[in-house]
Amino acid sequence: MKQLDVKLMHPVEQINVIIGRIYRSGMTTTSGGNISIRDENGDIWITPSGVDKGSLTPNDIMCVKKDGTVIGPHKPSSEFPFHKAIYETRPELTAIIHAHPPALVAFSISHKVPDTKIVPQAHNICGDIGFAPYGTPGSEDLGKKIANEFKNTQYKAVIMENHGIVLGGVDMMDAYQRFETLEFCCRTIVNARRLGEVNYLSDEQIAKYVNHIPTNIPHFMDIDYPSDERALRSEMVKIIRRACDQGLMISTYGTVSVRWRGDDFLITPRNVARWDIVPEDIVQIKKGMAEAGKTPSRAVALHQRIYQLNPHINSIICTQPVNLMAHAITGTKFDVRTIPESWIFLQDVPSIPFGLIYNDIDGVAEMFNHNKVILVENDSVFVTGDKLLNTFDYLEVAEFSANSLVMASAIGPLCPISDKEIEDLKVAFNVK
Repeated sequence: MKQLDVKLMHPVEQINVIIGRIYRSGMTTTSGGNISIRDENGDIWITPSGVDKGSLTPNDIMCVKKDGTVIGPHKPSSEFPFHKAIYETRPELTAIIHAHPPALVAFSISHKVPDTKIVPQAHNICGDIGFAPYGTPGSEDLGKKIANEFKNTQYKAVIMENHGIVLGGVDMMDAYQRFETLEFCCRTIVNARRLGEVNYLSDEQIAKYVNHIPTNIPHFMDIDYPSDERALRSEMVKIIRRACDQGLMISTYGTVSVRWRGDDFLITPRNVARWDIVPEDIVQIKKGMAEAGKTPSRAVALHQRIYQLNPHINSIICTQPVNLMAHAITGTKFDVRTIPESWIFLQDVPSIPFGLIYNDIDGVAEMFNHNKVILVENDSVFVTGDKLLNTFDYLEVAEFSANSLVMASAIGPLCPISDKEIEDLKVAFNVK
């Protein structure tokens, strides 16, 4: 199984893959949204008008030639005018996505621009966001208003007043990852506002995060891939795909590692879209060195230290599900004592300050002697366990529980179970 490299596909195939992914992820409807690619000839390939987004094929994708000639079995999207206007305004952009994902539409209809500085990589991916005033859908007027926002070369994403979002990219994957990450930010902010005030990162904190990304990891050349190692790679890929399918991970963020032999382990690579990771992408770590030709996750040093200090831990998942992150960006306690079954699985979940996972690796790693799950403010959630499937189960339980807590916040104060009831659980389920 080879990596799905969208960049190498024909435009009709790229559009078909990405619109399908957007639709299956619940970020557009059967009739809503449109995406396009401008090729090296200046021709624009675009989704058709009035065709079910859930069953599009490459044969349905339309082409509008540079001279205006239309090729294909349907009409081009009614929003073609603003796609064309953006390409004319920003020649470096070759892919555009327009859709109506719920959280971004919430910002659109409240006339607000999301602040993406809730986690470091989100701002780096999305940048500053523009806001285009209302225009009739499909009109030349709307195209002019959107293109006018894109004249500001800092913007690669523009909120459309009472409409949705339009994003550009230097290629289709660049546009898609920006789109997916921006919707993640908006969903997280909306959920977080139910819990309390959102804490945003400063430019200085984001810069420190970038500076902590390792750049000089040593590599080893003598690499072997015995059958047990290959089996772990396949298992990791299945769990990563499952996490993406269930909204527990997005293409731009998520780290999975599994102990292999001793303190050696396998870990996900950096800068490979999580949706598309294949076994060959996984990075082998031996004695603190990465296999030659690959770059491991930015969190590789912490994963290594967790394995070294915690022999009972054999797998780690680090990710950013929206409901757990709603707690992480507000500093709201993730109170697992509200749901007995969740507490049995997870026990109490502490929260640690942003940056601590870089500044005190040993201290954080030692916390996993007593904690399965740790929230890192404005960063991520770390989940640990024995078998990878068990660790994934803990992640699911944690996010489902966090979702219930977010929903409960709209109903009334939380009512956790008592210390006596917790003691009863410890005895009944042999929890230490």
